[in-house]
Amino acid sequence: MISFMIALVALVLGYLIYGRFVERVFGPDNRPTPAVSRADGVDYVVLPNWKIFMIQFLNIAGTGPIFGAIMGAKFGPVAYLWIVFGCIFAGAVHDYMSGMLSIRHGGANLPDLIGNYLGMPTKRIMLAFSIVLLMMVGVVFVYSPAEILSNMWEPQMVSNALGHNFFWIIVIFAYYIIATMMPIDKIIGKVYPLFAFSLIFMALALMVMMFVKMPALPEVWDGLGNMGQDTLGFSDPVFPCLFITIACGAISGFHATQSPLMARCVKNERQARPIFYGAMITEGIVALIWASVAMYFFYGSPAPGYQVIEAAAATGAHTSAPSVVNIICNEWLGIVGGILALLGVVAAPITSGDTAFRSARLIIADFLNFEQHSIRRRLLVCVPMFAAAMGLLVWQMADKDGFQKIWSWFGWSNQTLSVFTLWAITVYLVRAKKNYFITLIPALFMTVVCATFLMVSKQAFGLDTSIAYIGSAAVLIVALCWFMWWFKHETR
Repeated sequence: MISFMIALVALVLGYLIYGRFVERVFGPDNRPTPAVSRADGVDYVVLPNWKIFMIQFLNIAGTGPIFGAIMGAKFGPVAYLWIVFGCIFAGAVHDYMSGMLSIRHGGANLPDLIGNYLGMPTKRIMLAFSIVLLMMVGVVFVYSPAEILSNMWEPQMVSNALGHNFFWIIVIFAYYIIATMMPIDKIIGKVYPLFAFSLIFMALALMVMMFVKMPALPEVWDGLGNMGQDTLGFSDPVFPCLFITIACGAISGFHATQSPLMARCVKNERQARPIFYGAMITEGIVALIWASVAMYFFYGSPAPGYQVIEAAAATGAHTSAPSVVNIICNEWLGIVGGILALLGVVAAPITSGDTAFRSARLIIADFLNFEQHSIRRRLLVCVPMFAAAMGLLVWQMADKDGFQKIWSWFGWSNQTLSVFTLWAITVYLVRAKKNYFITLIPALFMTVVCATFLMVSKQAFGLDTSIAYIGSAAVLIVALCWFMWWFKHETR
């Protein structure tokens, strides 16, 4: 518990101290924001600060800081270090800077921002990359809640005609279409703060139970190797796999696709640090709590944690994060916990899928120069987008390993998107003559992480770890030399 408490204090201090430093580096002012200068009643709408924070938190979080933290907890207490340092110095900086750049560029989407600073060829690549990533987010966050709801209830007539899960898949997609097309203050602005509150309340309730039970958790000084290698059959190398597994609790490229949604609702630039940097720190705290509780259930001995997980092994609890969520909440929080768990594994992924598709609609519309005030123009974008998403979902369901394949590549794509975002922000800071080291160092680190993961992943090159590490050192040298060459020509 000592490592957990130190990490918790560090995240709070990170917001208060480093967050303010990052804010000073960017330099917010009182110029009109897009929510005011481009108000359209659909996507550009001024919302209250607390509501923007809650929506931003839910948009970037979903079940990411829960599922990712649970899977990352299998590595052991090294997860604490990545959540704390990754969140303070990489993820929160990434989210704040991308949100502020969107505000400064009239609410621009991520591909436009990347194009402004990394060039048009990169913009075209990121345009396709972002749309594919957002559609993968929508697809992976359809099937799991549909499966859970189907196990609870589904019309027998529909399941006999179309198959198991299809009723709820259709319902969720119908909701996606409606919510994606509606003005942001109608559904998202009214309902999503409640879901965000439930996620935060669930995490805080678990933290209270941790202080009541004071379980014996692995500490950082017990070792930073992969503790799950022998006990849980989880033998992936800490580097780079931990940094791909825990994304939303540390740094996630998906967040930069969501920040423009709220950048179009902020009334004043000075409100941005609590919204963007603060939402990421909050997500880091949620991830920290779930990683700690999961460590108790993975490594705790004696009962109840370790024995409960052992007894639930037949249900896939060792590898299935939703199963762990249900077990933990029911064991520690009773009936209330079960309800919160249901919200966590059903409502949260659905809301993440909704905002992912909304971001994709806006990115496509900006590329095609389609105004989005009229419903007809929104339909022209939404219909083919959802048809393609349905095709991807059907393929996933037809392939028994489809979900694992999409999830694996989603994780890598997610972190790769953060690499391009960090490099774009670094270029902006260099040109603005501001402290560019705050994003250069995370950009170099995440570049190496993503390149190394490609080398060691069995779905890509599948190289031996020692060879991959040599390759990662080469990637670091090349990236650093490339930046130094560009910096020399840019500033002379």
